[in-house]
Amino acid sequence: MDRLKCPNFFKCRQKEKVTASSENFHVGENDENQERGNWSKKSDYLLSMVGYAVGLGNVWRFPYLTYTNGGGAFLIPYAIMLALAGLPLFFLECSLGQFASLGPVSVWRILPLFQGVGITMVLISIFVTIYYNVIIAYSLYYLFASFQSVLPWANCSTWADENCSRSPIVTGCNVSIRAGEMFMNISWVNTNNFTCLNGSEVFRPGQLPSEQYWDKVTLQRSSGMDETGVVVWYLALCLLLAWLIVGAALFKGIKSSGKVVYFTALFPYVVLLILLIRGATLEGASKGISYYIGAQSNFTKLREAEVWKDAATQIFYSLSVAWGGLVALSSYNKFNNNCYSDAIIVCLTNCLTSVFAGFAIFSILGHMAHISGKEVSQVVKSGFDLAFIAYPEALAQLPAGPFWSILFFFMLLTLGLDSQFASIETITTTIQDLFPKAMKRMRVPITLGCCLILFLLGLVCVTQAGIYWVHLIDHFCAGWGILIAAILEIAGIIWIYGGNRFIEDIEMMIGAKRWIFWLWWRACWFVITPILLSAILVWSLVKFHRPDYADIPYPDWGVALGWCMIIFCIIWIPIMAIIKIVQAEGNILQRIISCCRPASNWGPYLEKHRGERYRDMAEPAKETDHEIPTISGSTKPE
Repeated sequence: MDRLKCPNFFKCRQKEKVTASSENFHVGENDENQERGNWSKKSDYLLSMVGYAVGLGNVWRFPYLTYTNGGGAFLIPYAIMLALAGLPLFFLECSLGQFASLGPVSVWRILPLFQGVGITMVLISIFVTIYYNVIIAYSLYYLFASFQSVLPWANCSTWADENCSRSPIVTGCNVSIRAGEMFMNISWVNTNNFTCLNGSEVFRPGQLPSEQYWDKVTLQRSSGMDETGVVVWYLALCLLLAWLIVGAALFKGIKSSGKVVYFTALFPYVVLLILLIRGATLEGASKGISYYIGAQSNFTKLREAEVWKDAATQIFYSLSVAWGGLVALSSYNKFNNNCYSDAIIVCLTNCLTSVFAGFAIFSILGHMAHISGKEVSQVVKSGFDLAFIAYPEALAQLPAGPFWSILFFFMLLTLGLDSQFASIETITTTIQDLFPKAMKRMRVPITLGCCLILFLLGLVCVTQAGIYWVHLIDHFCAGWGILIAAILEIAGIIWIYGGNRFIEDIEMMIGAKRWIFWLWWRACWFVITPILLSAILVWSLVKFHRPDYADIPYPDWGVALGWCMIIFCIIWIPIMAIIKIVQAEGNILQRIISCCRPASNWGPYLEKHRGERYRDMAEPAKETDHEIPTISGSTKPE
């Protein structure tokens, strides 16, 4: 629209904005940014961030790490690593997304040479969403299975074999015969009606009913990755339901997901509180809590480098930094939102949730150890073994076990869903930045199309070999690729774009601060955090081991496939760097220098926020009828 077509240009421009808002339900009439939209409320954003950061790892990994690394003593390195590595990266990504109002790929207008870092983040998020929704499908299956008067894994049923037992199984013993005492296997003893001599029995560990139920019923697990088997139909239906829930929550983008998280982000805290109260009233609960964080704390563990590595790794992955989600979610903030206080609130909430969840988990595991006559160390598990074997086993032995099981798996479901919401929003935000016109017209089909494609890709994870695929993707994609992206992200922004320059950008949003305010952030961003992340990466590579599940090693082709997945994710970093250098002008040195400078359209998204610092630069590319978006996020005139 120009002045020739509309005599009153400003009125027509205002009318155009209102019409755009009514056509695009991702944008509200009162949104500051009428092209991308903003969060309806500050609380929508905070709860979405909390839901994204607080996930399954807070419940099934942190308590186990705390127990194995010295109990309460582990909280010391955990808090230190939060301050040195987690919070600086979290604040950096929130500030970056909010300042430019762009997703994880287009935001690299700040440093075109490193645009491949954003692509790597999005690709890894895609891989992770594939298997993460499979875990949600497991939770849905157990949730539905809990609606019975007796939990199906409470006893060894028709699906169990001879190894199913809560107590050790006798394999043989000494019997008294005419020739004296002789050791015989238990089947011979039973067949011939002999009695074992006291104290002569030889035992082997049995498999808990919940363990056999997990392997034989839920997964129908095959003998290895080589044996794919068939699609487990009920898991496939649960996976489809999980994707339908995600698609329904995101069909209006942040306007719908921002409302759903009021339930999915807050409900887990209600369940954890209920489980903690119930667990604290059980006999043996104090023993479990003592093992978790009480008298059993071992401060000598702090001398071991492995403990500090575990703390740094847990805080890094727990906060979901370098996945692209923090940048994507923050890009919908209003420009002058206080992203500093947001980062502090979300990080502290995440870490305190991990500690709180540990009390709920270990109180009930302590009761389980008490009634089974075992030590807590013999019943505590991590990951899938905690969520789908150890904890269900403990719940099955409680009065009204189905009720507690329904609560627990509904909590796992909500913990997983809000993390999944943010991961899909990362993908759709990237599409929106690259193809804004198409996204405005077809947001619902594009969102549902993404969910459908990811559902189809995830079907391999609900075959009889599905659990091996889940572990393979988790082992490779959710590890080194994220660390590499994080290191390059902080190095590019702080060392090449300029840490002091980035601080000036942040002050444009939150106001000027005294130099002492930035002293800690400068120390972390320039030196401490990059060194820590590099050390974790090197340690992870040195300690690399071939993946296995249930002591079943992966075949060579499976390991090769894992390497191919991670290479596919990170190869875009050098590819995009080469493309940018080739597209630049001048000799090779001039081209590299040019690619290390911000693009001409870098800066605040809206003209009114650009101020004197960005006044002379081109206005950020907006969606108009005369512009075609390119992969760099810049535009070319027709």
